[in-house]
Amino acid sequence: MAFSCFHHLLPLAVLLSLTLNLVVNGNPVVFDQVFDYAKRAGVLKQSANGCNLFQGSWVVDDEYPLYNASSCPFIGFNCIKNGRPDQQYLKYRWKPTGCDLPRFDGLDFMERYRGKKIMFVGDSLSNNMWQSLTCMLHVAAPNSKYTLTQAGSLSTFYLEEYALSVVFLKNGFIVDLAIEKKGKVLKLDSISTGNLWKGVDMLIFNTYHWWTHSGHSQTWDYFQVGQKVVKEMDHLEAYKIALTTWAKWVDSNIDFSKTKVFFQGVAAVHIDGKEWKEPKARTCRGQTQPLMGTSYPDPSHPGEAIVKSVLSTMAKPIYLLDITLLTQLRKDGHPSIYAGMGSKFVDCSHWCLPGAPDAWNELLYAVLL
Repeated sequence: MAFSCFHHLLPLAVLLSLTLNLVVNGNPVVFDQVFDYAKRAGVLKQSANGCNLFQGSWVVDDEYPLYNASSCPFIGFNCIKNGRPDQQYLKYRWKPTGCDLPRFDGLDFMERYRGKKIMFVGDSLSNNMWQSLTCMLHVAAPNSKYTLTQAGSLSTFYLEEYALSVVFLKNGFIVDLAIEKKGKVLKLDSISTGNLWKGVDMLIFNTYHWWTHSGHSQTWDYFQVGQKVVKEMDHLEAYKIALTTWAKWVDSNIDFSKTKVFFQGVAAVHIDGKEWKEPKARTCRGQTQPLMGTSYPDPSHPGEAIVKSVLSTMAKPIYLLDITLLTQLRKDGHPSIYAGMGSKFVDCSHWCLPGAPDAWNELLYAVLL
């Protein structure tokens, strides 16, 4: 049996993040905005009555999903089309503990970003979120003319009426992967494609998934830092070095007066039922309900820790969409055997659409209001 998943590794150190307040539905809301900790520690405080958008639970809502897969002709990750028989997983809404998220208004979103360009940069989890957003916008204006084009690693959804481009740039490592005589070299301190990220109105970065691969799923042969080339090193340490390279590049090259920058955060996988107190479950296969409540039995996640550690060193404000907890609770949200690759392939890392990624875009919308 084949699995699409991350490898579980021991968590690293925990970390520093600060918060910024805004108001949604009359309630002060808190989302992660990570700053240079040494300069700004203690400057921003979470209100005692505040609402952290990323702490909460999944609740049943009969008005969900926000769209039907059949109304989005270009949708991917379509588990219903691939034969998934249960549909209760479509009926859950993410509810922060202290408030409600504003309902996603696609027409308002498109009007706010009329004439703008939004770019997702990352791996297939970025693709998951990008496809979700394009469907959410399309169903808001189903008669609005659009084009969907692909050129190499760049996929572009363009709404002519709004002159709005929503782009996915496939770049799973963010740093360079070079093809050399000795093999594929992952250059942890090098970014040569960053010019593609410039001049964009909103950037949403994501990388983690590919760094956990090993064996046949690993897509590189060597790591390189400076002139030093090694065959193997701790993958999470390599990830931290690469993410630090990205952070320094963004600080130095992105004009924050013109571009909003987000980091998508690290989505959970479900390949070991002991994590959610169901030891007989080896994967997400057969899971039809989320974990109810506001906490995950095994809360630590090494990728989340590294992301927060690196973002805390940045001089510029990067908005972290901290989706780890809300995805940890959705053991039912993966394609499982309904990924379209046959019943022997179990996908416990990507997400069905409609589904959990729609909540990621609801959170994005709430932050932008």
